[in-house]
Amino acid sequence: MLLYCAAMAEKLIHEVIPVGMLQCNCSILGDPVTREAIVVDPGDDVESILEILRKHDLKVRAIVSTHTHIDHVGGLAGLHRATRAPVLIHHDDLELYKHLDVQAGWLGVPTPATANIDEYLKEGDVLRWGPFEASVLHTPGHTPGSISLYLDSRPSEAKPAAASVAGTRRQARGAEQPVLLAGDTLFQASIGRTDLWGGSLEKILDSIHQKLLVLPDETIVYPGHGPETIIGFERENNPFLR
Repeated sequence: MLLYCAAMAEKLIHEVIPVGMLQCNCSILGDPVTREAIVVDPGDDVESILEILRKHDLKVRAIVSTHTHIDHVGGLAGLHRATRAPVLIHHDDLELYKHLDVQAGWLGVPTPATANIDEYLKEGDVLRWGPFEASVLHTPGHTPGSISLYLDSRPSEAKPAAASVAGTRRQARGAEQPVLLAGDTLFQASIGRTDLWGGSLEKILDSIHQKLLVLPDETIVYPGHGPETIIGFERENNPFLR
């Protein structure tokens, strides 16, 4: 089921769909000119992802997981088989990915197939498709290798938006705001869990304060689950960040 479609700077195609039993937000970002795309967090429901790719006639340049919890990587192998696009994660989450059987046992679900990892992302790497690019931010805390992706799509004359959650759905359809795909690091009025393997409250708070809250107030945040928000609202109102 389509959650929302956002058009950003230069008409970037951005569709977000909740996938799998835990409703992970999977992002499909494509260039309407070259038809190149990246897919972020294909947790499940590969056919639904492929349907969106076919709708926009997109060719996947890379498949990225913000971290390797099962709800974010369950569809990696299937999407790789269908698109032959390389699979990218942060190396610090490789050990977690090797134990999908343990994660599946926690949830009482079958163990999904795994894909070979083609490249390991690190802080400062840049993903490019068509004229678009996303900077990799290493944001450990939820897992050791959690990453966020930042797309600074603002034109120079863009003005900051009001820090209001109520306005984010309208703003998400605009073309002037930068975007953050935050994985399970930052949520609307909340933060990611730190009580699972490799989690650290100290590290996730440091990641959020040092890497995410320094971004412009108007940055639209697409978390790994649930509704979008903006950085300015979270800086002022998130009870976990005070």
